[in-house]
Amino acid sequence: MYIVATYLAYLAIGLGVTVWAAGILHRHGRAFLEDAFQGDAGMADSVNRLLVAGFYLIDVGYVALALGTARTPGGMREAIELLCDKIGVVLLVLGIMHFVNLYIFSQIRKRGRERPRITPAAGWGPAGTPVGKVLE
Repeated sequence: MYIVATYLAYLAIGLGVTVWAAGILHRHGRAFLEDAFQGDAGMADSVNRLLVAGFYLIDVGYVALALGTARTPGGMREAIELLCDKIGVVLLVLGIMHFVNLYIFSQIRKRGRERPRITPAAGWGPAGTPVGKVLE
């Protein structure tokens, strides 16, 4: 009886915390990525969505795999202890995933800052040459 309630609580809390953390990563990671991609908002948004999708896949996969247990709680106390053990591990995995994402963001940002910023000149000819003159 207690095991089903423990499983349901674990899934609700584990998935809820995953969605919450992914939202924070998505909202606040965009600024780092936009800086890394030299203001290219489209590229920053695309990479941000890909990173969040990977975060979801890994963490939701872990929550699903860690659902099963050999322990069967015989009372409320044991059910709460089992739930806390499982949620504690999920929170540690989320923390590790968060720092992995921060590391990825910092590496992308570092690479973006090392690249020279290219400013296009007017037309294809020497700077200031109108495009029509180059094509004639």
